[in-house]
Amino acid sequence: MGDDDRPGEAARDVPRPPGAGGGERESDVVDLLLHMGHGFLIVDAAWRIVFLNGAAERLLGPAGDVLDRSLWSRLPDGLTAMADRLRAARAERMPEDIEVCWPTDHRWYRLCVSPAPGALTILITDVHERRARQTEQAEIDRAVAERTSRIAELTRALGDALTVSEVVDVMARHVLSPFGATGVQIWMLEDDHPHVVGSVGYPDEFTDLLTELYSRQGELLNTPIRLRRPDFVESGEEFAAQFPQIAVIPEVSRKQAWAFLPLVASGHDLGAAIIAFDEPHHFPPEERDLLIALCGLAAQALERARLYDAAHVRARELQRGLLPRELPRLPGVSVNARYMPAGREMEVGGDWYDVIPLSADRVALVIGDVMGHGVSEAAAMGRLRTAVRTLADLELPPDELLTHLNDTVIDMGEHFFATCLYLIYDPTDRSCVCSIAGHPPPAIALPGGTVLFPVTEPDPPLGAASPPFATYRMRLPEHSVLALYTDGLVESAEQDIDVGLECLTRVLTERQARFREDRSGGPNGDGVAPALPEEMCDEIAEAVMPPDRSDDAALLVARTHVLPPENVAMWRLPEDAVAAGLARRHAREQLTKWHLEPLIMTTELLVSELVGNVVRHARGPIHLRLLRSNVLTCEVSDASLSTPRIRRSGHLDEGGRGLQLVAALSHRWGTRFTATGKSIWVEQTLPASCG
Repeated sequence: MGDDDRPGEAARDVPRPPGAGGGERESDVVDLLLHMGHGFLIVDAAWRIVFLNGAAERLLGPAGDVLDRSLWSRLPDGLTAMADRLRAARAERMPEDIEVCWPTDHRWYRLCVSPAPGALTILITDVHERRARQTEQAEIDRAVAERTSRIAELTRALGDALTVSEVVDVMARHVLSPFGATGVQIWMLEDDHPHVVGSVGYPDEFTDLLTELYSRQGELLNTPIRLRRPDFVESGEEFAAQFPQIAVIPEVSRKQAWAFLPLVASGHDLGAAIIAFDEPHHFPPEERDLLIALCGLAAQALERARLYDAAHVRARELQRGLLPRELPRLPGVSVNARYMPAGREMEVGGDWYDVIPLSADRVALVIGDVMGHGVSEAAAMGRLRTAVRTLADLELPPDELLTHLNDTVIDMGEHFFATCLYLIYDPTDRSCVCSIAGHPPPAIALPGGTVLFPVTEPDPPLGAASPPFATYRMRLPEHSVLALYTDGLVESAEQDIDVGLECLTRVLTERQARFREDRSGGPNGDGVAPALPEEMCDEIAEAVMPPDRSDDAALLVARTHVLPPENVAMWRLPEDAVAAGLARRHAREQLTKWHLEPLIMTTELLVSELVGNVVRHARGPIHLRLLRSNVLTCEVSDASLSTPRIRRSGHLDEGGRGLQLVAALSHRWGTRFTATGKSIWVEQTLPASCG
């Protein structure tokens, strides 16, 4: 450089570029290179700098210190990668563009490297402003991409959310962490008053306090809900200034910044979302826009979820109305049951079960499955369950009951089919009789642990069957376990039914082994069997149900008990007029033995009337049987198939009031046909003092 330190003056002392002659034209070119705005230098084959202009001096140093010096000695530290690319460009004799941040001034430069014979020219252009603009645009693009990605992720997650609680969970996962927030509350309008429907990051007691404070100071949510305008509060001081009457909230909630965002869907005000931060938080415009957009998506999902929740409640109410609300406690069996819908979209299905008390302490266990899912199938299931109860009251045997039920399904239409298993267990003689229409067979676990599936080829389903139905009879040891189930419990598209039955066999075997170790005994002092443990159904369901099941499932489990012999008394009566008196005496003596003296008078009247009817209108042999359990049952059997009926008697009629008397004195009564005739039975509830 010259004495005045001007690059132009210093450059005049440098040699001309190699190959430049002394002509006027070449001199003009050199002057142009010396004074150009971009840096320019030439290095020879030995990497010595043989020419540089004033702009290049600002990066490499004064010309007097640089010329004829190695380029590598003038490069600042930190440019190793650039040096490697320069060497590669010379070796490959290929032009190269290199962008590098210069360590001395921290600005970006572009080096256009051009190999020449015996030399290398380097044009240096300052691209710092362009790089800054590119970086700024890249940040904008990244923010836009991130915003788009977040909206897309939230949209997908909200699309899978069905309930209001699931929407709140999605908001917590996709909104809190990306924005550094620590709390979210969703308020929704109910009867024009906001209520918290979901809260994350707040203790329950604070939510209760906030609800109470809001009831006294409604301005907190007035802006987002009533005015549909977002409100951003960036510090606790700003909150106290804006809401002085509830200034305690920042201290109690331990939050220091809030975004109050309206939830509007389809033009309706749903409520507001409150996004909270532990520390004061500045909301830049792009963040505000993103939060507003995300809450708009959440509002749409909440509207859908609210409709789903309402439909879900109706579906559950319908399902509860169609299935037994409570299973009866009976002397012959301990029962428990489960209904397991296939998923959130199938809360109502056609699987059902029932436990029906019959006469003489017998019990009917029923399970069925209307093919398909939905409200129409559930309604069909309800009709079938009602029909089964009606037919069971007629004391029909299983095969006849399924025959009538088959007609009912056919009347529903050609598209309706159902499977059903109807089983009757008698605790007085341990007999079990069942008929099956297209349903999986019952699993019978004997006390020793052996599990049987007695039916291998059930009849076709109801609606497609051609009666008569087969009848299966067996005699069960006491404490056997009957497991009735629908196909959704044991099979799926990926699991064969044999696999499910093997799992069921294993669970029942293990359960019977544990029962033998800790036997709970027979009926309690109140005449009913002990309740079946709740966890038994849960254990079976957890072990047996396929993980990929797409069908709902029902499970009914019963442990059998035997009515003790001392609670059963039976006599054969003569077929003449003395039978009634003899029946009264037997009843009186037996009830005295059972300490049921308060029932003696009524029982004498009942057995006298029943036996008298048999003597007058039927034929023998005549038997009287008394059973004591949770009720007192009186049975009179004969060989006639005639059905006794209550008839209306006139004021002057001398007879015809016997069955009216029976109906008035008993808790319930009826007729059951048997293989040898019929039995007329009456039940009386036991006095509290005798239970």
